[in-house]
Amino acid sequence: MESQACQAPRRARYAIVTAAMLFRDTFRPTCCSRVGTGARIPSRPGFTRRGLARLAGSAAAAGFLPRGASGATSKSLVVGSKSDTEGTLLGNVIATILEGLGFRVERRLGLGPTLIVRSALIGGELDLYPEYTGNVAFFAGTETDPGWKDGETAYEMARRLDAAEGLSWLARARADNTWCIAVNGALARSEGLATMTDFARAVRADRIRLAASTEFVESPAALPAFEAAYDFHLPITRIVSLPGGDTAVTARAAAEGISGINAGMVYGTDGAISALDLTVMSDPQRAQIVYEPAPVIRARVLEAYPEIRAALDPVFEALDAATLRRLNGAITVEGRQAEAVAAAWLAERMSARR
Repeated sequence: MESQACQAPRRARYAIVTAAMLFRDTFRPTCCSRVGTGARIPSRPGFTRRGLARLAGSAAAAGFLPRGASGATSKSLVVGSKSDTEGTLLGNVIATILEGLGFRVERRLGLGPTLIVRSALIGGELDLYPEYTGNVAFFAGTETDPGWKDGETAYEMARRLDAAEGLSWLARARADNTWCIAVNGALARSEGLATMTDFARAVRADRIRLAASTEFVESPAALPAFEAAYDFHLPITRIVSLPGGDTAVTARAAAEGISGINAGMVYGTDGAISALDLTVMSDPQRAQIVYEPAPVIRARVLEAYPEIRAALDPVFEALDAATLRRLNGAITVEGRQAEAVAAAWLAERMSARR
């Protein structure tokens, strides 16, 4: 571990960040929070921490995970995550797999926003956590580079830039959690709306009323970027601008037609999208920075335990946007615990491989 004197300048570097980075963390606390009201649906029974450990061991025995040491082990890792729903879900996926490899895992999940978790990793307080490729653009101050708007290029840029920080990126999920616009399902079907090009056409026909955060409306990286890429302008009179950024509110407004709203700001893997019958407009012109999740690990840890890559890479490569929406929805819509959802999905994958 580095000395405190060596860590201090590096921590100071991450104490300064752009307003966009701070907004992103402040306004997306739960990856589309629980929709609606009513009794909380209980988690599936049997998923205690001890049960999860047994599941991980069974996964290793079945060949789903590389076989690790049995019984007590001196191998210890600390897995962190941010405080959003998806971060906690992916943190639990990582931790469960590592336990199957024979590691003793300390879970520091829901630790806080990006800057806190990132600083903990840089400082050696965490060994790995799930991060988004596009966030490295803001860490490095290169968010205007068009390379961040292509998934493969963004991933390679993140790998290269973070290598200088002593960090390694494992395989990413092909699931972009960037800013999107979702349209009421009935309207999308009747008007043939599937892409932002279609959305622009509907705007010109005065068919759209959008609910979005003030940041989404005003930030050059958000709605203005869509307008420039697809040559449309949504008048302010057709926008309901909210001071917060809770996509649960904007998505529900679009789904239920509240105050005439039929479109809402969402993130690409929000859990309530399918449940609310919303259609996410695809972005063929790549107006937005790509935010695909992947485990980021301290390079020294990966060098000591290369089996971690072999275990985690195929799991993240299997995650697409539809899968993450389903898993996030199990947490935010159905009310299940992230740890149980992660374990059930891993068991599902293990069963499919038999």
